[in-house]
Amino acid sequence: MKKLAFMVALVVAPLLASALPVATTADAYEAIRPAPRDIIDEIIEVVGLKPRFELRAANIENAAAVVYNGKRYILYNEQFLNSINNAVRTDWAGVSILAHEIGHHLNGHTLSRTGSNPADELEADEFSGFVLRKMGASLEDAQAAIKLLSEERTSSTHPGRSYRLAAISKGWSSADEQIVASAGQTGNALRPSQVASRAAKPEVSEPVAVQTQRTDSRQVLDSKYILRKVNFSAAPNEQFFLTTRMHLVHVTKDGLKVIGKLARTNSREVPFYFESDYLNALFITDKGVLINKNGQRVGYLS
Repeated sequence: MKKLAFMVALVVAPLLASALPVATTADAYEAIRPAPRDIIDEIIEVVGLKPRFELRAANIENAAAVVYNGKRYILYNEQFLNSINNAVRTDWAGVSILAHEIGHHLNGHTLSRTGSNPADELEADEFSGFVLRKMGASLEDAQAAIKLLSEERTSSTHPGRSYRLAAISKGWSSADEQIVASAGQTGNALRPSQVASRAAKPEVSEPVAVQTQRTDSRQVLDSKYILRKVNFSAAPNEQFFLTTRMHLVHVTKDGLKVIGKLARTNSREVPFYFESDYLNALFITDKGVLINKNGQRVGYLS
């Protein structure tokens, strides 16, 4: 039923049959234009590499890793990614697809002209799972896109769904083990599953040092980078927004200030919380209500 609904929404039946191909030329691509957001920098940052790929929106069916005139590209169909995100109700879906394509580049799959094959796809899936855990995604979010797009049976180009989900899980678990091992040295990090269960006395997994920046007072936050407005009961006249980079931003007379970052818990009722050096423990319910550690309502998302 999920696939049917998704296909009707896109009105493009071939999407499910040829999702996430590896291409080696860009001759067929037209209307290539720069992407509004460079997700590649975010993905590459978590694996400690210098970005050597360019992300471009293009007139293609879904997404592809290509080499054109000696330069590496990640091409994607903007409507395709938006439709995937809407279908599974998480922006991590689009990020996982792009991470998958980057995995093809990093594993050298685009150097071959043989096209997609199951082994390469599994390597790219594993890389995607690894990256998304490093970025803070849950395993469910990391698997969401492939769970929807992949076919049950293995084909000549792509593995079956169960194999792909297992590869993503393997990469996700590998990154999780690294994070937990690092936490053992610092003694202050948690697995995603531990955050919700310890909501009464929250601890943040690998606290992020949030840098506040004074900017030109004329600077405004472009609406295309806003996911939700964040409303605090104690500050009804102040402007706070959740951005596409999952940052909690405060709009002040001095410009924009990042005061926190969205992270996931393992609770269905309270799936998110804000990591912040400036706010007390702050959680978000599945209804978009902001609550403190005592369960009291302190705001909402709109």
